Amino acid sequence: MDIIPLIIQLASGAVGGNVAGKLMPKSSLGTIGNSIAGIVGGGLGGQLLGMLGLGDGSGAGLDVSGVISSIAGGGVGGGVLMAIVGFVKGLLVKK
Repeated sequence: MDIIPLIIQLASGAVGGNVAGKLMPKSSLGTIGNSIAGIVGGGLGGQLLGMLGLGDGSGAGLDVSGVISSIAGGGVGGGVLMAIVGFVKGLLVKK
């Protein structure tokens, strides 16, 4: 696997996590927490899209579609994982 698509996925995951934190302030984990959850989610989301055949998870090429799929998979994965972690954190804090 080429490292460049993974780096793109991790960076866009961090951005996606922070955007999701801004859109859902009650679920926000803070800038660092949102970034960490986003990075993990970005890596997982990008790899999941690659396994489903919707993106270039193998990193075989750095064409426009491969870069866009890495950004989309990372950003969405980061946002979704941050939202899930924030929701679970909110449930645990209420008890």
